[in-house]
Amino acid sequence: MSQHSKVIITCAPTGAIHTPSMSPYLPVTAAQIADAGLEAFEAGAAILHLHARDPVDGRPSQDPDLFRPFLEQIKAHSNAVINITTGGSPHMSVQERMRPVLAFAPELASLNMGSMNFGLYPMLHRFKHFEHAWEQQHLEASRDLVFKNTFKDIETALLLAGARGTRFEFECYDISHLYNLAHFVGRGLVQPPVLVQSVFGILGGIGPDPEDLMHMRRTAQRLLADGFCWSILGTGRHQLRLATMGAAMGAHVRVGLEDSLWAGPGQLAVSSAEQVRRVREVLAALNLQVATPDEARQMLALKGADQVDF
Repeated sequence: MSQHSKVIITCAPTGAIHTPSMSPYLPVTAAQIADAGLEAFEAGAAILHLHARDPVDGRPSQDPDLFRPFLEQIKAHSNAVINITTGGSPHMSVQERMRPVLAFAPELASLNMGSMNFGLYPMLHRFKHFEHAWEQQHLEASRDLVFKNTFKDIETALLLAGARGTRFEFECYDISHLYNLAHFVGRGLVQPPVLVQSVFGILGGIGPDPEDLMHMRRTAQRLLADGFCWSILGTGRHQLRLATMGAAMGAHVRVGLEDSLWAGPGQLAVSSAEQVRRVREVLAALNLQVATPDEARQMLALKGADQVDF
């Protein structure tokens, strides 16, 4: 694992997992997403991982026209690294999920490294009231859902987006995803440094136990040696605990309302920036410094904000 003196904070202020009825603080409109991203940047996030939503009902969308306003606004007022999702929603086709990355050629894009059961339906027991009919349907449908990311799908994303100079946040939800990533590194379709985003706590993927984190770390080190940058994404209530463990072992960290709605037990986070500030307190207590966007660009060998199409 590549060792760095500074920690990259990625913030994901919106996303497809949670629905608007779950938190009044989840940004939905382009203006809200732009404000949330800029606030997280001001709090210390170097990378902003961004999804778009239909402004009418908050449904996840990969329509480039919904991305453009907040991409342009964030770029105009910050030098944050923009990371656009290719995950979108498990209910979308690969072609639909790729649309904004192909339209805007960002510095970074997320890429899920394998097909998996993606169980969101347990949230139905925790949230009882939904404003829009699609929200409950979205969660219930995950009971019988395979989030499809085949080798062909991954290869297509690597070739199409990579041809525009976009590099990837490789989201690894389980041990097999690390082996898949190593396969593409071995084929020469992925070049180091490799940003491995280890995701813990999604039903269908690896769990959130500290032993799971250690197992992911050991496996990534064995398969990828010194050619990767490791980052930790803990979902729900595990977000800060796993970020703390990972940072203490040399990892970068990811926080944001996409991954967790919480600031503490029973306490909704009022913004993703609040979560950025909380993880910065942890990093300060560990005597770790936070990387700037330009330092993150250097660590991850990114092409630069002047090379994107927005």
